[in-house]
Amino acid sequence: MAVHVEDEQIVSLVDVPQKEEEDIENEAFAVLGGSDPEKCSYPRGYVKRQALYACNTCTTSDAEPAGICLACSYKCHEGHDLFELYTKRDFRCDCGNGKFGDFKCKIYPGKDESNPKNKYNHNFQGLYCTCDRPYPDSEDQILDEMIQCIICEDWFHCKHLGCEVAECEELQEMVCESCMNKAPLLWTYASHLAAPPVTKVSPCETEVEVNVEEDDMKKEENIDDHCKDGGEKLSTRLSSVEEKSATNGKVSTKRSHQAMQGSPLENKPKKVECKLQKMEGKGLVRPRKGAVFWPYFWRSKLCTCINCKKAYVEMGVPFLLDESDTVLAYENRAKAELETDALMSALNRLDHVQRLEIIYEYNDMKTELKDYLHRFAEEGKVVTPTDIQNFFEELQSRKRQRTNEGQSFCS
Repeated sequence: MAVHVEDEQIVSLVDVPQKEEEDIENEAFAVLGGSDPEKCSYPRGYVKRQALYACNTCTTSDAEPAGICLACSYKCHEGHDLFELYTKRDFRCDCGNGKFGDFKCKIYPGKDESNPKNKYNHNFQGLYCTCDRPYPDSEDQILDEMIQCIICEDWFHCKHLGCEVAECEELQEMVCESCMNKAPLLWTYASHLAAPPVTKVSPCETEVEVNVEEDDMKKEENIDDHCKDGGEKLSTRLSSVEEKSATNGKVSTKRSHQAMQGSPLENKPKKVECKLQKMEGKGLVRPRKGAVFWPYFWRSKLCTCINCKKAYVEMGVPFLLDESDTVLAYENRAKAELETDALMSALNRLDHVQRLEIIYEYNDMKTELKDYLHRFAEEGKVVTPTDIQNFFEELQSRKRQRTNEGQSFCS
């Protein structure tokens, strides 16, 4: 017997438990994959993002909150009552420090008494959301998923967000209403970039309507898209900004001697236009109520002028300018590390000629994919999962064709 699921896939009932098990494994790996299960993370300092736990056995609700890393949860607190905190940013492992009394870390015992830069909330006591309840809650008979705010990193029941949840994969991040009010400039960005307030759940297969004119949105998406850390970023939404020096509508091909030497005016830093002020000038307003759901590209659209950067620091949200701060980036790094380890293990089993063939094939694929995505960038189109699937199908088809032609030639 078979059942229909999303995207009209046909899955046998035998496959359903296996699929659920794979989903659970993938979710667990997404949380734990970027953390070391053997080494305490303390020597690394305040880790940018890592999986954390709180030990209710060692630090009860009436004690100071403390967080422990993945390795310490295994090695030092085995069999204890642990609260799983998912991931937190800029945190240093507390295991065995002054908050634990006579208890010492078995992996790295030489820790300072405290980690003053760590931030704690009621999650470390096993409580969540504005309702300040545990999860799962034995007194609540209605099952409800929880979503983490990317700023305060607390977890919220969907029913307590003050808005309906937009069930769309493109909406990767959520900011709760309290954090929106603590960083009020985000309300202006929300009017232009975020999902609008909805009265019902939006289906994933339909695009979320945004209260912005189409031309304005395209202009916003073509500003300041860039790749950090020198790496090439594969994104499902691409933009291309090409700077040209033009005179009277024609591209300039000559420069004066003064221009080549650098005139005083050219040496002065150019004034950066404030994107926030530009958005405010458009007059778009949304109700300052409820949590806000943001699409995956929104951080790259935040203004980076000097005044705005100071404002982010003053409001305690400078990490919003760091696209690698996201949980998605953390998960992708873990997956990339796993794939790299698996690739190196496979390559080590091949001889020298086979290794070279693999490398050549990879470089060809990388070049073709780059050219393929560049066409979308030039036309300002969104790259969908179907487009990526079509690319690899065509690539495989061309590879089979070359193989068949080679066999015919040899025969």
